[in-house]
Amino acid sequence: MPDEEGRPDNSQEALDKRRLAEETRNERKVWYFLAYFLFGIHIVAFVMIYAVTHAPNK
Repeated sequence: MPDEEGRPDNSQEALDKRRLAEETRNERKVWYFLAYFLFGIHIVAFVMIYAVTHAPNK
């Protein structure tokens, strides 16, 4: 937050809040990546199961 003179607030508390907010965003991105990855793995597994169960018998 800028102070009365228009300069940015570089206090330790402001820096900690900014760091915590960035850490929260990064953690959320990791969870989204993990969710999409696991979802994709399941889609691949279901396609492979379908292919194996519907393969012609020799």
